Amino acid sequence: MKRRSFIKKTGISGFTLALAPNISFSSNKDFEYSILELMGKTDIELVGKGINLRPLAHDAFVEMKKAAYSDGIDLKIVSSYRNFGRQEAIWERKYERYTQENGMEPLEAIDKIIEYSTVPGTSRHHWGTDVDIVDGYRKVEGDVLLPSKFESGGPYEDFKKWMDENANTFDFYLVYTNDPKRKGFKYEPWHYSFAPISVPMLTEFRRKNIMQLLQQEEFLGCEHFTNGFITNYIQNNILGVNKELL
Repeated sequence: MKRRSFIKKTGISGFTLALAPNISFSSNKDFEYSILELMGKTDIELVGKGINLRPLAHDAFVEMKKAAYSDGIDLKIVSSYRNFGRQEAIWERKYERYTQENGMEPLEAIDKIIEYSTVPGTSRHHWGTDVDIVDGYRKVEGDVLLPSKFESGGPYEDFKKWMDENANTFDFYLVYTNDPKRKGFKYEPWHYSFAPISVPMLTEFRRKNIMQLLQQEEFLGCEHFTNGFITNYIQNNILGVNKELL
């Protein structure tokens, strides 16, 4: 399949224009993160075996894990930091499966991918602040990251209740809530973000025109991106998060 940069379809202005609504630009920046850092394109300081978070996020997670232990919950990280290449591999694997094995049209496949997976370079997992977690004490067969397994009667029911009551105390917030008014990615009861770092990172991300970097990237399906798709993706997916993380 021919791989082309979606910049050829959208133009550099697409990302900037899409960011314009509801965004205030400040010249007095309290935080500053490079575009490469925000997109998972450069090494960042990550600590903790099997944790791989920025130091402050790591320390807060360890404290939360200790507290959960005392209540019979084992906070087990399924996924934390992912660089650009890793996210690109996830995207392309799904794109090939949906288009080649399932026979979906490209746009249909892209819509299916962004139910749960991000466009490479736009994942919160690039930041070293976000984790997908479950209860390691529960033996679960198959895919552990299914919303039904966190519901009443599911294996992670107690985990979900504990996190609802305690996660915010350690500055971790559920990213994609089950708020019916929220748009974008589907409900993910396993995905938490360390707000003291991820909030300013999202603020900085909104100031950037990452189109200038993405124009050099090529990944499967990107030639089908349009200005309308990018605009909706930013407003609904990137910004469609827990209000406490905006």
